[in-house]
Amino acid sequence: MWLVVTSSTLSPAPVTTGRPAGPGLLARFWALTEVRWATIATGLFALGSVAQLLDGPPALWWALYLACYAAGGWEPARAGLRALRERTLDVDLLMIVAAIGAASIGQVFDGALLIVIFATSGALEAVATARTADSVRALLDLAPERATRLLPDGEEEVVDTTDLAVDDVIRIRPGERIGADAVVLDGASDVDQATITGEPLPVAKTAGDEVFAGTLNGTGALVAQVHRPAGESVIARIVTLVEEASATKAKTQLFIEKVEQRYSVAVVVATLALFGVPLALGAELQPTLLRAMTFMIVASPCAVVLATMPPLLSAIALAGRNGVLVKSAVVMERLADTSLVAFDKTGTLTTGTPRLADIHTTAGIDAFELLRLAAGAENPSEHPLAVAVVTAARERGLPVPPASDFDSTPGRGVSALVDGKRVAVGRPNLLDEQPEPDTAEIRRAVTDAQAAGHTAVVVTVDGQPQGVLALADHIRPQAAATVESLTALTGATPVLLTGDNPGAARHLAAEAGITDTHAGLLPADKVDRVRDIQTQGQRVLLVGDGVNDAPALATADLGVAMGRQGSDLALQTADAVLVRDDLSTVPAVIDLSRRARRVVKANLLIAAAFIVVLVTWDLIGHLPLPLGVAGHEGSTVIVGLNGLRLLRQSAWRQTT
Repeated sequence: MWLVVTSSTLSPAPVTTGRPAGPGLLARFWALTEVRWATIATGLFALGSVAQLLDGPPALWWALYLACYAAGGWEPARAGLRALRERTLDVDLLMIVAAIGAASIGQVFDGALLIVIFATSGALEAVATARTADSVRALLDLAPERATRLLPDGEEEVVDTTDLAVDDVIRIRPGERIGADAVVLDGASDVDQATITGEPLPVAKTAGDEVFAGTLNGTGALVAQVHRPAGESVIARIVTLVEEASATKAKTQLFIEKVEQRYSVAVVVATLALFGVPLALGAELQPTLLRAMTFMIVASPCAVVLATMPPLLSAIALAGRNGVLVKSAVVMERLADTSLVAFDKTGTLTTGTPRLADIHTTAGIDAFELLRLAAGAENPSEHPLAVAVVTAARERGLPVPPASDFDSTPGRGVSALVDGKRVAVGRPNLLDEQPEPDTAEIRRAVTDAQAAGHTAVVVTVDGQPQGVLALADHIRPQAAATVESLTALTGATPVLLTGDNPGAARHLAAEAGITDTHAGLLPADKVDRVRDIQTQGQRVLLVGDGVNDAPALATADLGVAMGRQGSDLALQTADAVLVRDDLSTVPAVIDLSRRARRVVKANLLIAAAFIVVLVTWDLIGHLPLPLGVAGHEGSTVIVGLNGLRLLRQSAWRQTT
């Protein structure tokens, strides 16, 4: 079929199909079965073509083509008959009838080609559907299966997390994944909740703070009270949001299905009329059947499928060579509609790794000495901030001194003996132990660092505050140029959607040239914001990398994931992947899509013109079958070669 078939058969998101729904194993079974049969059909078609070109025995290549019919046609035939039982007529049945009709008048090659196209399209759809469904289900594995529940008498019992009820009290040990959404009652720790909020650094949790199922506890122990049942946890709601958003996307195919239905009905009715009416008026059977079958072949949408697919597939191949994996032809075509781009922050516009941005010191110590001592104290720690401090010292050629008597306090920081001095490195609450007048200068430095969107780390030496290390998640080098290019391309400045704090978000947005910023967003909030933008008539392309971005990636008109740092769920949910995490390829692939669309439109006009001419000739005159086949196949060659122009590297225009 023409573009409507590629839209319905190559969709990257889970869609409603004729195959059974069910658990992952069943979906994988169907996917593997269709891939297997499509591969067999393609192989048989290739062998038949070779045998025919080499003037092999007709019986041989006919047998190979008919075997191709059987291998690739049984699933479309079943889907078509199922639709017929439901009193609808779809393109699957039309293609099977056209293929059989072609064989009945000796054009078995044309029929086998139709079979291969449809078998391959169905296999691609099945694989995409099964893989996305598996990735959504795998998200639930982030939450542990077991949790430690505290009983009223103080005893502990290990239970399934699904058995936890609201108001149950659980113990969360160091390094454990948290089993439920809960509120901390006792203890202190740093919790890595990037999977939920996208924050680049672990967050300090103490009594009264909320923790989320599936997030990773740090070095401290926590006692928390469950306040949401398992089925309503944030991680469970992410799964629901992804599935609902994917289903909503699938509904956009309904208009296409209506067009497909009408075209199929029109061709079938016209073919039956061409066959039945002349027979009723006394025409001979053989020439009447020949004209009807010739009509079905020249009216078949095979030529238009090949008119649209070469430019789109060429564009996909060119994008792939330049680091963008576009998952299907329909995605490449829809990229052209993008009118607004939204970015996640951490791991997308930024590298996702904190680095030293600035050093503030008191008069009693220089910056390098402060950094050297801090690196010595942090060296035994595996905390991301500690890694950033040690890395900064080594990048500046500073020797990292050995530490002894190391101690780590969750929610505060670390301390150790370095060069005979007690060095403490941690959060600004280290200053709470110092008199206000003695820390005024350091407190101002902390305030300045936080106002700039940085994470402030206080360093004390022998109990005296000596300085502040400002750490920040660095913006990607291409971010500002990409934002500028996208603004010119779409006519709208991109927006920032992030779970990080407002200060860090505003600072990053200013660096990137973004003025519309939305911070502190949970996954559901990102979905709501994307929908708000869509209600304003915008076609939203969202770029993200984390589990927390997956629902919004599915909700957006198009989702693009970062390839190197992207979570499995984000990679599977997204419609395209930036393999090298190069943001400058986003405007480049949108521009390429628009060029591909222009070629598609030209090809469709060419293909439609051929069909109209051939059909008209067959209806009002006498179109010889060989000439009809030649015109039909010739049109596909012309538009195919036209589409292949997009394989040239010159068609790729990338922001530099």
